[in-house]
Amino acid sequence: MDYRDKPLTQPDIFYLNAASGWLGLGDLVSANDELKQISPAMREHPAVLLAQCEILFAAKQWTPLLAMTGTLLQQFPKLDFIWINRSYALHELNRTQEAFDALLPAAKKFPKEWLIRYNLACYSSQLGQVNAAMKLLKQAIRRAGNKEIKAMALEDHDLKPLWKEIMSL
Repeated sequence: MDYRDKPLTQPDIFYLNAASGWLGLGDLVSANDELKQISPAMREHPAVLLAQCEILFAAKQWTPLLAMTGTLLQQFPKLDFIWINRSYALHELNRTQEAFDALLPAAKKFPKEWLIRYNLACYSSQLGQVNAAMKLLKQAIRRAGNKEIKAMALEDHDLKPLWKEIMSL
């Protein structure tokens, strides 16, 4: 179904907004319960699927998140965070090389997005490719335009092999 011709209506909008509110409060069970109340015909609506994606990420349910992001990428290849979430799920499933390979095309697709390069740096670091990781991290810092990324990197255990070098940036 093409959902551009079928927008969400009440009460489904109410349930989606309630799910978002519960998610913001950290109550994943209630957020998921709200989504279950959406009419069956609209459960595949992109807004509903994106909300489910957020819940799965927050719940650290990496396998279902991986499946959902694969579906969403087919529909929305221009949404950078779906690329990021898919690779993050792969990494959390100890499939770091796949995470890197899956995210690499997004670096060209979204040249200004710092988080893509940051995550690629994390994956490279974990794969033992320290020089490539440092190069990607420097790109992320340049794109972000602030030193908060450096501070974040110094707390990120995926980047631990680079911590000494990061200190000198």
